[in-house]
Amino acid sequence: MFLLNNRNPDLKPILGKLIKSLRLKHNISQEDLAGLCDVDRSYISLVERGQNEPSVSKIFEICNGLKIKPSDFFRLVEIECGKLKDK
Repeated sequence: MFLLNNRNPDLKPILGKLIKSLRLKHNISQEDLAGLCDVDRSYISLVERGQNEPSVSKIFEICNGLKIKPSDFFRLVEIECGKLKDK
């Protein structure tokens, strides 16, 4: 079980990396994803670069745009956090 504590990595870059990789996997532009999520393209860019942390409701919208269940997305986040924690 993964628990957040002071030794866990910053989530912003992990979220951004996963969103970008899923977006590219589905061949969706930042502009298209932004339109699906009702945000500006610059917001998606900030999230993907780890400079902005989306709210839970925004993550659900992004997941909908990327056609991935939020539970699957958070499972991927947990896996990435575990990889960094093991280093």
